Formats: sequence, structure tokens, C-alpha cells
Amino acid sequence: MLKHLHIRNFAVIEELEVTFEPGMTVFTGETGAGKSIIVDALGLALGDRAESSVIRAQCEAAEISAVFALDPGNPGITERLDEQGITPDQQELILRRLISRDGRSRAWANGSTVPIHVLRDLGDNLVDIHGQHAHQSLLRRDMQRLLLDTYGWYTDVLNRVREHYAEWSAASGALQQLAGNTADRAAHMSLLHFQVEELEAQNLATDELDTLNAEHARLANASRIMETCNRVWECLSENEQALLSELHRHINELQELVQFDQGLGGIVQLLDGAAIQIKEGSAELRRYLATLDQDPERLRVVEDRLAALHDLARKHKVRVEELPAHLQSLRAELKNLEASDERAADLEQRRDTALKEYTRAAAELHTWRVKTAQKLSREIEEQLRELGMPAAHFTIDVHKTEAGTPLPEGLDRIEYLVAINPGSEAQPLSKVASGGELSRISLAIQVIGSKDKGLPVLVFDEVDAGIGGATAEIVGKLLHSLSGKRQIFCVTHLPQVAALGDHHLQITKTAGNDTTAVKVTVLGREQRIGELARMLGGVRITGTTRAHAQEMLKVERKLKVENAK
Repeated sequence: MLKHLHIRNFAVIEELEVTFEPGMTVFTGETGAGKSIIVDALGLALGDRAESSVIRAQCEAAEISAVFALDPGNPGITERLDEQGITPDQQELILRRLISRDGRSRAWANGSTVPIHVLRDLGDNLVDIHGQHAHQSLLRRDMQRLLLDTYGWYTDVLNRVREHYAEWSAASGALQQLAGNTADRAAHMSLLHFQVEELEAQNLATDELDTLNAEHARLANASRIMETCNRVWECLSENEQALLSELHRHINELQELVQFDQGLGGIVQLLDGAAIQIKEGSAELRRYLATLDQDPERLRVVEDRLAALHDLARKHKVRVEELPAHLQSLRAELKNLEASDERAADLEQRRDTALKEYTRAAAELHTWRVKTAQKLSREIEEQLRELGMPAAHFTIDVHKTEAGTPLPEGLDRIEYLVAINPGSEAQPLSKVASGGELSRISLAIQVIGSKDKGLPVLVFDEVDAGIGGATAEIVGKLLHSLSGKRQIFCVTHLPQVAALGDHHLQITKTAGNDTTAVKVTVLGREQRIGELARMLGGVRITGTTRAHAQEMLKVERKLKVENAK
């Protein structure tokens, strides 16, 4: 159950703390006093989407905390807490939400920071909030389907339908993309074949460019190389003996001086080595000249090869040195495209298998929905009789769509039909139900749907709008009947409903020059009589209206006694 709610700087609420009790709690107050704001704040603590506009004016952040007493017998919330590693504090769960002016939102569960979706997941296992505009959304077929599926116990089947649909959709989309690109792919493959063959014909090698450039430099300058080498060799060969003889004479002269200065020894060694190098260099140059030959034909071949490679590189818009890598890239792309037919066959098999499994699961889902629709229709119809619509006939029509194309939620078209008057034909809700009738139908569906959910806390926010008279008392009894096993909160303007609450909270709002304050008052018996009299008689409260209010509370006490028996 919800034990405590703390709200700070939210909407018009500066700070508000409310403690709750088991049973049915009703919220009453003037229009605009802030009753639904409290429900909205609870929704934020349970992970609802938040915007910075909810923050009280001139404040930087809004904060909401909700304290729940946990029931060990609620496996849903226990499993969720275990999954998140959250340990209840003495069987209590504290959910806290902070919304900042900059748009950021933070959440905590028992002091541990958690993502917002964790709050939402925990809230889905704690509280079911029925908003005041639920009867309007009930006109939409998608909402009608959702209500039926929520009421039914076939979640596993529904999940299988969604999974197989996702598989079918992914495979079909990939196949469609392949088919849509068939013409372009064929043209591109033809171009790739040509480009690969063109490059392969060149027998490209990774280091070929460096080798060709070096050879071209040597061949293109062969005349200059030969002329210079010949001149140097002739100089060395003609003067070698004289040059070496003169060098050796100088070496000997220096060697005689070493006895006077050891520092000359190193110089002598260097000059001696130089003499040896000159002799060997002359011999090596002679051998090099013997191998050197001008080859104009080879030069032409090398230049033609280099020109061909540069032309090819310009054609493919890459650098010459990148041609080998470019060829590998084109080969890989061509191989991938050539494998598309094989991939298409695999996708077709995946699509057909997914469709087969989808069809089987959708058929099973249809059977479950038909059975659930029959049961839910009977229960709603019985509930409508209690809500002052004795002649109403309610039907949930479930039939397969004509189109065989898979849909995420199955192949069923679900529509709620109702016949209000005897002998009339059942028609869609939007065509036959007035505002008051639609409110009662919506309330019946919400109450019936809540019975089997097993959630410990149910919140009804002005779901009794459009209802009055004797029906209002029936609505109050109906909501009170739910409080035997659950904690019920009801925001209401109907005194007949408010009189049946186990606890009565009055919401008031006071406005000053610069501030607005919202106050929650727990009403005692005399205060409840006054509040019910206000709801009955408006501005002018007479003794008669107070007597009527007092009588309402007697009915409430009698109902509690009957329920206790």
C-alpha cells in the first residue's frame, strides 16, 4: 500500500506531505483545488514522463517521494526488486523523483540511483491509475485492443506474435531492399567485373612502382652516368700510381713524426686506409663500367608501363601506389554483390519461417482473445446493470482482418459494441453512447479490468464524471467493494461516492499576493458532514443538506458492517 507522499515545488504545490491508510480514500475539494495534481505527482514518482513546466514558478527543481509498504505475496514487485538489486528497507520501498529546470530528471529507489524506466517498471507492479479522460481513449480501437489484452492471461502468446512479426518484418524489409536495387546492382556488378579485369590484366605488384621509378631514373640518365664514371675512372687509372706513390710518401713522413707526437698516429691510420679505399674504388668503378650499357628499348618499356599505371590511377581516381589495394577492395565488393542471390535465398527462408510461426501464434492469440472477450463482455454487462443500465448489451467483437499482411499485435480487429436500449442493434461505442453512458461503460471496464490485475493500489481520478443520482451511489459502492483487498484512492465530485470512503481528505487552495498554497486536511466525522453538505448544496448550506449528508454517512457505516459480515 501507499503509506506516504511528499511533494515539493510541483505545479502550485510548494510543499505537501500526506500519510495514507488502508481501504478507500476519497479526495474532494473545489474545482481547481489541486486534487488531480496530487495524482499527477504520484504518477511522476512512478516514472511518468516529466517536463520542466511542472516545476513551481521561480524554483529550480521539483521533487516527489512515495513510500510503499510491500506485500511479500506480490511476486511481481519482488522479482523486479531482485532484478535491480534493490533491497527493501523493512518491507518498505521509497521511490524518489527529481525534475530539474534544465530538463534533466533523476530517480532513486531506496536511496540507490536508478534509470527512470526502473521507476516505471516498479510502478507497473504497484499502482494502476485510471485517469479522468479514460472514457475518451476508450473510443479508439487500439485502446480497446489494449484493454482486452491487459485483461487476458495470454502475455506469452502475444509476445511470441510480436517477436515473429519483428523477424518477418526485418527479413521482408531486407528482401525488398535487395529487390529494389536489382537493376542498379546488375549495372554496378557489370562495372565492377570490368574494373577488376582491367586491373588484374596489369599484374599489379605492391612494390612495383618503387622498382619502376628506380629503373627509370637509371635508364633515363644512363649517358650521364657512363660519361661521368668513365671520366673519373680514367683519371684514377692514369694517375693511380703517381697518386698512391705521393700519398704513401706523405704517410711515411708523418709516420716518422709519430715518435715525437703520438697524436699523429690516428691520422696516419686514416690516410693509410684512404690509400686502400682509392685502390679498391678504382677497381670497383672499372667493374661497374664493364656492366653499364645504355638500353633505349628497356627505357621505352619502363616509361610505357609507368604511363599505363598513371593513366589507370587517374581513371580509378586513386594514387598510383594505391592501385593494388584498390583492386582488392573492388574484388571484395564484387564478391559481396555476387553473394546477394545467396543472401536473398537465406532471407526468403527466414521470412517464410517467421511468417509460418507468426500465423500459428496469431491463430492461438485469436482463440485466446475470443474466449477472453466473451468472459469480459459478460462481466462488463453485469457491471453495467449495477450502474443503472439494465437493458445494455455489451459485446467485444474479435475477428480476423481481411488483409493477410502481418501486424505487430496480431491479425485481429477488435471493436467494443453496445446496445443501450432493448431491441436496438449493437453498434460501436462512439455511435451509441452519450457522455454519461460512456463514463459508466468506461468505469465498468476499468473496475473489471482491475480485479484480475492483482495490483495493490488503484487510483480513480474523476472517473465518475457524467454520473449522478442513484447511479452515483452504486459507483461508490462498486469502488468501495474493491477496497477489501486493495488500497483505493478516488478523486471525486460526487457526494454519494465521497460518503463511502473509509478516509476522507479535503484539498484546499489558498492564493496570496505572490504565492499559492495547497493544503490536505484529514476530515473527521463532523468535518465530513460539512464537506458532503457543500458538495450537495453548493454555496448555501442548509440544515436539510447537512441532514442529508449525515444520512449518507450512516449508509456508509451500514455498508462497512455488511462487508465485514
